[in-house]
Formats: sequence, C-alpha cells, structure tokens
Amino acid sequence: MNNKKTLLVLQIVVVIIGLAAIVACVVGIRALKIAEKRPVSLEQIALRSNDIEFADDLTFAGERVPLEMFNIRERYERELLSTCYFHSNTMLLMKRSSRWFPVIVPILKKYGIPEDFKYLCVTESTLTNAVSPAGAVGFWQFLERTGKEYGLEINKDVDMRYNVELETEAACRYFLKSYEKYHNWTLVAASFNAGTTRLNKFLKTQKVNNYYDLLLPDETERYIFRILAFKTILENPEKYGIYVSKNLEYQPLKYKTVVIDRSIDSWADFAIEHDITYKLLKIFNPWLRSNSLKVKHGEYYEIKIPKRPFNITAEYGNEATGGEIMNFENDSIVEDLQ
Repeated sequence: MNNKKTLLVLQIVVVIIGLAAIVACVVGIRALKIAEKRPVSLEQIALRSNDIEFADDLTFAGERVPLEMFNIRERYERELLSTCYFHSNTMLLMKRSSRWFPVIVPILKKYGIPEDFKYLCVTESTLTNAVSPAGAVGFWQFLERTGKEYGLEINKDVDMRYNVELETEAACRYFLKSYEKYHNWTLVAASFNAGTTRLNKFLKTQKVNNYYDLLLPDETERYIFRILAFKTILENPEKYGIYVSKNLEYQPLKYKTVVIDRSIDSWADFAIEHDITYKLLKIFNPWLRSNSLKVKHGEYYEIKIPKRPFNITAEYGNEATGGEIMNFENDSIVEDLQ
C-alpha cells in the first residue's frame, strides 16, 4: 500500500514538473517575441560588433566625405557615438525638427542652398533661440555686427535674429556670398563657424583647398562632423535606437499674420485686443524685444497671432488643434518682463 502511495506521489510530481516546463517554454517564447518587437536600446547597440555602419557614399551637400581616411572616419565616429548616447537631446531635436524644418527648408530652396544646411541650424542652436556667451543669437547664431551686415534689423525694440524666417534668409545670403569665394559647400559651412577671414588664413598657410585636409581649431575641426552626425541620425533615427512617435512630434505653429504700420505703445494692450496673452504674443514673435514699438513712416511689421484652440487635446498634432504651442523654451523673452 505504501509503495502504491509513493508511486502516485511520484507520478503527481512528474506531472507538475512537466506542466511547469511547458509553462516556462510558453513564457520564454512569448518573451522572445516581445523582445523582437521592442525598440533596440543603446546598450544593445553598443554590444553589437557592427554597431556603427559607415556608408561609402556619405555626403554633405552633395560633396563626398572621404571616410576611407582613418582620421576622417574616426572624427565622424566620435561625433556619431556622442550624439547617439546623448539620447534625450537627440529625441528633442527630432521633435523640434518636425516643427522647424518645414519653415527652414523652403527658404534654403528659395535661395538655392543645399538642404543639408538645415543641419547647420541644428548644430548651431539645437533649433532654439539660443544666446551664446559671445552674444551670438537665434537659430543661426548671428553676432549683432554680422546680423546687421546681412540685413537684419537689430535695436532696442526689435531683434530679427530671433525671427526664424528672416534669420534663415540672412544665413542664406551669407552662404551664397561664401560660395562665390570657395565654390565648395563644405568650406562654406566651415566658414560659417570659423569666419571667412580665419578660414582663408588656414587655407593659405597650409596650402590646401579642401576642408578634410585642413588642420583647424577643435571647434571647427568638429563642426562638419557634428553636422554629419545629426544628418545621419535624424535621417535614420530608429537605426540608432532613437524612437519618437509621429503623434508626439512638435507640429508647425498655426497662426494668422497681422500687418502693423503704426507705433505700438503697449504690447500687452495689443495682445488683449487680439484675445491672446502677452506671453503667447512674445512666444510667437520673440523678435519683439521691448514692451512697445516705434514704427517709422512707410515701414511695417508682420505680427503672428496664434490660432485657437491653444490646448493640447487627444488629437495632439492634428491640424485642428492648431499645433502644440505650449512647449517652448521661453528664456529669450524673460528679460523683456524685467
């Protein structure tokens, strides 16, 4: 009798173990399937033997990058890896690019500037109205003197370096003038960072005419490769483990334009008249640098008035929402309130 009980217990144990093994297999298979669908993490990328692929046809503005040269390859890899691992910043750039590339690219095309120059804007300011320690301002980081030289109005009331459209046009005028001298877009881009005077000195001293053959200060040495890294990742983000849902990208701003040809004594009163807040007025028109504006006879300015509604809804990103307008970095307008 005891032997029968023992045998029965053993049979039950075997059945339980078998069922447990079956459950473990099923769970394991499901986990593998989920893992296959799950976005690849940066850590997983780092463990691969071929984590970074170098295309032989990498170009900037249609000009080939000589990656067969070890020093060029390593400089590019440095910036590519650095950008990949700055994951949160790269995600923000992707979101911002959805808003601002549709503004910037048509202006580049209007002036005949290669589209790759939009990545200069990313490198210069991360697509924000940044202010550098040297006083360079805006998406394209113009100094006041250079901004005025290329047609931007800058005074106590307005600073068109904060106007993305007008500053992009000024940048295009710079690029065209520089291209007349170098006949090479890569050198044009380098000159935007180093300045034509310094770049000319390096070219003359080193007796070369190619950016990739130049020995330059570290900032300019890295400049083109930072641009190339942003281009590589923003054109193929998922390949490098960067995932941003389309419905969470920042949409182009929706606004109407009001032309004013008279002086404004109070922008706060102007905002109230147009049923918006002073803050929203300054967000959409960051080039307004004071609380009033003197308009000379014969002059006029175009003011952007945001379209309603201003809230973020379940249809975030849909044109019906007027775009997502409440995610700005507002540092550039804070000084106006003081």
